[in-house]
Amino acid sequence: MKNIVLIFALILSISCKTEEKQTVEMSCGQCQFGLTSQDGCDLAIRMDGKAYFVDGADIDDFGDAHDKNTGFCEAIRKAEVTGHLEGDRFMVTSVELLD
Repeated sequence: MKNIVLIFALILSISCKTEEKQTVEMSCGQCQFGLTSQDGCDLAIRMDGKAYFVDGADIDDFGDAHDKNTGFCEAIRKAEVTGHLEGDRFMVTSVELLD
């Protein structure tokens, strides 16, 4: 019985996704971060030197992606995000642009 409880606790702790607020670079994965696993312009973040495509927010949620001053295809912006990594993708639950 003790082993079953330990196994259940281990599975539960592994399956809980920790979400913490962190400051990252946010931009177009293809245009600014050089990601090639998808076609077209898609939102991505870069943290700890590695870029990840984002699920849970769209590149056009923040205005025109091709705006020369603020568009994600033209500029890398700072953002505070909450979410977690799932494989090679970042599952975002909130985004606040800092610039």
